[in-house]
Amino acid sequence: MLCPPSALGDRWSRRFADPVTAFASGWMRIRGRIRQAGVELPLVISDHADWPELIATVTKTGADDVWVTHGRDDALVYELARRGRKARALSLVGFEDEGE
Repeated sequence: MLCPPSALGDRWSRRFADPVTAFASGWMRIRGRIRQAGVELPLVISDHADWPELIATVTKTGADDVWVTHGRDDALVYELARRGRKARALSLVGFEDEGE
């Protein structure tokens, strides 16, 4: 079972005999972040992508409806609409873009 360290204390996760703490982020390339997060299985997966790869990935998924959660949501929604895809920006409270 893969779960964040904070979830290990709840009643549901205690059912599993030997859970593995995991975290997926581009930050998992940095050992200090791994120790700080207290994870056993760091998954190096970034949520940042180059524009051509982002558009190609959306196209390959075949998704009819795309929800954009952060970054230049207006630009991506516009581009996907231009390509005939339904897309909209999804506002997540408390998850403002850092450093932008």
